Amino acid sequence: MNCSMGYGAADDRVSERLLNQALDAGYRFLDTAVLYGQGHNESLIGRAVGKRRDEFVLASKCGLEKDAAGATRSNARPEVLRGQCEESLRRLRTDVIDLYYLHRVDPAVAVEESVGALADLVAEGKIRTIGLSEVSCDTLRRAHAIHPITALQSEYSLWSRTPEFGILRTCEELGVAFVPFSPLGRGFLTGKAGDVTTLEADDLRSTIGRPRFEVENFARNRRLLAPYGEIAKRLGCSMAQLALAWLLAWRDSRGERVLIPIPGTKHIEYMHENARAGDIELDPESFAELDRLINEQSVAGDRYTAELMQSVDSEADRTARC
Repeated sequence: MNCSMGYGAADDRVSERLLNQALDAGYRFLDTAVLYGQGHNESLIGRAVGKRRDEFVLASKCGLEKDAAGATRSNARPEVLRGQCEESLRRLRTDVIDLYYLHRVDPAVAVEESVGALADLVAEGKIRTIGLSEVSCDTLRRAHAIHPITALQSEYSLWSRTPEFGILRTCEELGVAFVPFSPLGRGFLTGKAGDVTTLEADDLRSTIGRPRFEVENFARNRRLLAPYGEIAKRLGCSMAQLALAWLLAWRDSRGERVLIPIPGTKHIEYMHENARAGDIELDPESFAELDRLINEQSVAGDRYTAELMQSVDSEADRTARC
C-alpha cells in the first residue's frame, strides 16, 4: 500500500526496484488490494514483477471501493467481488491470485453470501484460496462453515492487541493462518515517525481518525520509545526489527511459529532492514519485557476514532466470548 497511497507520495521507479530487490532478498509474499491507489498498486506489481510470478505468493483484497465523494465504503455484493477480481487479474498480469481476501465485512451483505461468491471464484480457478480481514471470531466461524478460510489479516503489533481477545485462538482452532498488518504501528515502532505536525496532507495518519497520532497523544506515546530503543540496542537490532521479532516470537500451543507479519514500506533500505528481523531470536525475558512496556494500556489513544472502531467487525471480540 505504501507504494501507492497512505503515507505520502511514492516514486514508481523506486517502487519497481524495491519489489524486484525484495524478491532477490528472499521475500516470497506480496500483499496488495483493489483499494490501494484505486488499482495503482496492483498495476505496479504486475508491471514490476509480473514476469517473476512463480517466485512469490500473491495476495490481494476485494470488497472496498470509493464513493463519488472519495470516501471508502464496503461493497461485498457477489457481482462486485467478481468484477473486482476480474480487474485485479488484468492489472496483476496473472491468471490466478493465490490468496484473495474480503477486505472488510459489508454490513449490508451476509458474510456467507460474500464468501460463497469467492468460493465460486475458487471453483473457476481464478483464485486459489480465500482470506478475511479484520473480522471477529463469530464472523470467521460463519465464513469458514461456507468455505475453508486460509488466512485472516488484522492489525496486530505491540500497541494494537485486538487479536488477543480471541481471534488468535480461533485461528489456531480452525487451522487459519494469521497475518498481522501494520506490524510496525504505522511507523511508530520504528522510531522514525518524526514530528506528526509535519505529516504530508495525504498521509492517512493525519487525514483519517488515528487518535494515537494526534499531537498530545503522540507526545505521550513517544516517551515509550526511549526504553524501547534501549531494548533494541541491548539486542543489537533496530526498533523496526524488534517490533517484527516480537511478532515472529509468537508460538501456538504446539510451539510452532504462527504469525506472518507484512511490514509495508516504499523505502528500499527499510525493506532490507525489515528482512533481517527474521534472524533475531527473541528470548522469553525480552518478549515479556516488551509486552509490559508497550500495550494498549500504556499507549495514549485508541487505534481508530470511536466511530471507526464501531464499524470494524474485529472489535466485537472485545466484548464477546470467543
